[in-house]
Amino acid sequence: MSERIVTVVPEAGLHARPAAKFVETVNEHEADVRVAPADGDDDLVAAGSMIAITSLGVESGDGVRIVAEGEDAHEALDALETVLTTPEDELTNA
Repeated sequence: MSERIVTVVPEAGLHARPAAKFVETVNEHEADVRVAPADGDDDLVAAGSMIAITSLGVESGDGVRIVAEGEDAHEALDALETVLTTPEDELTNA
């Protein structure tokens, strides 16, 4: 199991386009990925679910804890960190 804490850069936080790109990226990997706000005791939610991701209420500047387990867990974490640290206007090119 691999874990990483990442600060969210897109202005919309994990809503709308950034959340969709995050979920899409999760589903491109052979890993079970779960996520929660980094500053709380919240339970991890399934990162492949748009509803679960947007319900976290993560805003720009917030930290998120990402936990991945599986065949390409490290690659999934790298890709998700890229999504979370890319400004929203650049996400379509990421």
